[in-house]
Amino acid sequence: MRSGAIAIGNFDGVHWGHARIVERLLAKARAVEGPAVVFTFDPHPVRLLRPAEAPPPLTWTDRKAELLAALGVDAVVAYPTDEALLQLDAQEFFDRIVRGELDARAMVEGPNFYFGRGRGGTIEVLHRLAAAAGIQLEIVDPLVIDGEIVSSSRVRQLLVAGKVGEARQLLTRPYRLRGMVTHGAARGGRIGFPTANLAAIDTLLPGLGVYAGRAWHKGRSWPAAINVGPNPTFGEQALKLEVHLIDFAGALYGEPLEVDFLARLRDIQPFAGVEALKEQLRRDVAAAKKVADDARD
Repeated sequence: MRSGAIAIGNFDGVHWGHARIVERLLAKARAVEGPAVVFTFDPHPVRLLRPAEAPPPLTWTDRKAELLAALGVDAVVAYPTDEALLQLDAQEFFDRIVRGELDARAMVEGPNFYFGRGRGGTIEVLHRLAAAAGIQLEIVDPLVIDGEIVSSSRVRQLLVAGKVGEARQLLTRPYRLRGMVTHGAARGGRIGFPTANLAAIDTLLPGLGVYAGRAWHKGRSWPAAINVGPNPTFGEQALKLEVHLIDFAGALYGEPLEVDFLARLRDIQPFAGVEALKEQLRRDVAAAKKVADDARD
């Protein structure tokens, strides 16, 4: 979509700070009578420039587009990041992308926006280029919650610490990851708590612990108890993500599954035996179901 208002950035996680930018983007789009467009990158440029420093993403591209659409954005452009794009200097990026590809009539950005090779395109440079091109530009102040700026880095830190409830307060939707269901040891099924073991996870894995959440498969959802970590009761040390879909019946092997993290229930811990483990799992499932049901109200 062309000739509207654009916001350029990574929008990783789509948190409330991003929502503030989108709110102003929608207002600018109405003012110029054009579409509201978010231009993002796939993959994040740092994954090509400094792969060792690239943090795991919080959202995959389709999920990001879904979350932005829910905020009212008309279109999301996930531009393929390659060496040619990264070699554009600020003027070239502005001419090729902002004016050429998008024909922008207005722009909305945060105060820490940079563009072009070597991050040479500062906010000051953008002001100059936009003014010369007759493009309206608005810089949105960062959002502060509990005394700290809301950012993807802050969300990531909370998730790594297992604080999914606090991260949830910063995100426009609960934190979600996806994976493919693979065969595990099948111990859960034998003790009455079958789990879906997820592999090929392409976003950040929260810290070790047992969580309450909601699992999504083919447009339907179930309350879920989620285990991130090893299974010390059976002497296993391998890191796994296991999801028990509450009140679900059926097989999911080889199927994609998406999981929302709503609250952390407890630490990973060993139990004296199978019966002690089963009793704890019953408590976990009851607690997870209550959290998931309350989250829907």
